[in-house]
Amino acid sequence: MTGKKFEYAPAPESRAIVDLKPSYGLFINGEFVDPADGRAFKTISPATEEVLAEVSEAGKADVDRAVQAARKAYDRVWSKMPARERGKYLYRIARILQERARELAVLESLDNGKPIRESRDVDIPLVAAWFFYYAGWADKLDHAGFGPSPRPLGVAGQVIPWNFPLLMLSWKIAPALAAGNTIVLKPAETTPLTALLFAEICQQAGLPPGVVNIVTGAGETGRALVEHPDVDKVAFTGSTEVGKMIARSTAGSDKKVTLELGGKAANIVFDDAPVDQAVEGIVNGIFFNQGHVCCAGSRLLVQESVYDEVLASLKRRLGTLRVGDPLDKNTDIGAINSAEQLARIRELSAVGEAEGAERWAPPCDLPDKGFWFAPTLFTGVSQAHRIAREEIFGPVLSVLTFRTPQEAVEKANNTPYGLSAGVWTDKGSRILWMAGQLRAGVVWANTFNRFDPASPFGGYKESGYGREGGRHGLEAYLDV
Repeated sequence: MTGKKFEYAPAPESRAIVDLKPSYGLFINGEFVDPADGRAFKTISPATEEVLAEVSEAGKADVDRAVQAARKAYDRVWSKMPARERGKYLYRIARILQERARELAVLESLDNGKPIRESRDVDIPLVAAWFFYYAGWADKLDHAGFGPSPRPLGVAGQVIPWNFPLLMLSWKIAPALAAGNTIVLKPAETTPLTALLFAEICQQAGLPPGVVNIVTGAGETGRALVEHPDVDKVAFTGSTEVGKMIARSTAGSDKKVTLELGGKAANIVFDDAPVDQAVEGIVNGIFFNQGHVCCAGSRLLVQESVYDEVLASLKRRLGTLRVGDPLDKNTDIGAINSAEQLARIRELSAVGEAEGAERWAPPCDLPDKGFWFAPTLFTGVSQAHRIAREEIFGPVLSVLTFRTPQEAVEKANNTPYGLSAGVWTDKGSRILWMAGQLRAGVVWANTFNRFDPASPFGGYKESGYGREGGRHGLEAYLDV
């Protein structure tokens, strides 16, 4: 059986727990309402290309209505509410998220394409953890280190991506509410369904109308929200290109802005690293969530003396990965989120081959319908290759080598990004030295893609500015 997959019987999660509506309105002032001009778009399953639901598209008038609702709720209710009462709402939301975890996990995998195992065991537990964590901060802001009686900013306009739809929502909404702000949030147009289910959870928790508003749509909806004159705070997670546009459009205004953008993280394996453990970390670093991760370990730097051993072990491990139905509990790699993203992954992979890198992927039967890409690695990659410089945002790994720790640092830092990095070694002193040298917001040691609500996350350079998570994540939503 060496190098072969065991044959698993299908173990699909039932879709019956999800009550999909044929169409969804905008969530404004505590109610689902129709858009002013009646425009709508369809959200589809990336695994099957079936239409899941029709979703309203918010125009400028709808965004304005949502911002006005948020302003009214801020002025009259939320900012005047005792902090411990605000905390109770967050606790209530967190408990409901746990109670409805299975429903949320299935819906996330349906709309996003990620394996149910990841939605169930990673995304949704972290979503609840974020709300529990910031619920605890709500009445302790005086002790957060930002001076006595820090004040909320007002109305927060938040735009989130499609790779972790509900998790990114929690990273934005939980600290904003704990700090006393009200919110207008725009989810990604390809993955709006869990945000709309979260709107129902806000109703279920009895959250005062207007405190959280959710407007669905594409880029123009996001632009209208970011540029709205009555928005006090802009928070964006997404591509560096859009982040730069937001920075330009808010320059000169009094809006407070945080941007969490792209990455091209180095995962660095030294010759004394435990190889089997490192290989699992490499796989988790780049193939988790189909590589749709801004902090993915997409550049593997291996010390020359163990290159052959690491590569052989990595190829064996890739041969055991299962690509297929996201709702099957045996699936390791699900569907690419959209046709557009699949086209970009294919384009950059073709460029890698054209520039002389050697492409390898395990034998892999891909489904006929949907958007799929086999786990792929490139060897013979130089730092000049586009696949080593540009964010592919897919299950594609570039493998490079180094000889000395200093060379590893120089190669790892040779990128316009600075979001994350991983270090694999048996020496604690080397971990600490590397962490001090690497210009990355998060450095993982002998692990990768570990998140905790108490730990700040964010980047340098073109990976954005500001931090999310932990005490640091409150600062972005307070007038300090």
